[in-house]
Amino acid sequence: MKLLQNKVALVTGASRGIGEAVAIKFAEQGANIAFTYLSSDEKALALEEKLTALGVKAKGYKSNAADYKAAEQLAADVIKEFGTIDICVNNAGISKDNLLLRLTPEQWDDVMQANLKSVYNLTRQVIKPMMKARGGSIINMSSIVGVKGNAGQSAYAASKAGIIGFSKSIAQEIGSRNIRCNVIAPGFVETDMTHYLKDGGAEKWFEKIPLGRFGKPEDIANTALYLACDMSTYVTGQVINVCGGMTT
Repeated sequence: MKLLQNKVALVTGASRGIGEAVAIKFAEQGANIAFTYLSSDEKALALEEKLTALGVKAKGYKSNAADYKAAEQLAADVIKEFGTIDICVNNAGISKDNLLLRLTPEQWDDVMQANLKSVYNLTRQVIKPMMKARGGSIINMSSIVGVKGNAGQSAYAASKAGIIGFSKSIAQEIGSRNIRCNVIAPGFVETDMTHYLKDGGAEKWFEKIPLGRFGKPEDIANTALYLACDMSTYVTGQVINVCGGMTT
């Protein structure tokens, strides 16, 4: 039997990069997939087709996780369509990098809304069906920048560090209901968000990574699969750094 056979997974920000890799990995292991996207209907439709070709049910929802009412409606729509939500991967996020003296209040607020408030919004919604089922797995995407900081990324680092504190607290609140909440902190991964780093000369970044390379979205997806399935039933409130050894 596949590791996620007949489970229902909700993955936010799944039309590209890490979110797309997670959705595909989960579908390969038998999960039915509800996913969100923000803008591209074409990319969402293409992902739907990829997922259904794997023999599972899949549907994309155009929804902004940073908007509480939208998150509330999303959860209701997914439950109506799929029956429940067994796994939630809070992956949606943005980065607006700048030195603090150049970072505007609007930029700060945008990052906090998209990265941190979105996690609160969706987690609050998915806990309800998980409590009813007395089980579930919530996986929140932080970043190695949230663990160790990075110059020019104070807003991004603060939002991602906030996810860690939030997740550890939620794990303590809902553990008695057999619901787990964990964090993945990716390092530098080959996505649209990090392409500019490679353009600026990848070698200088590789020097900071013991494994000497950027990660791939599939590296993060494999970790998410572990946290989603029954192999990790005694793991909650943890942060897994998938960073090629940057924190060593």
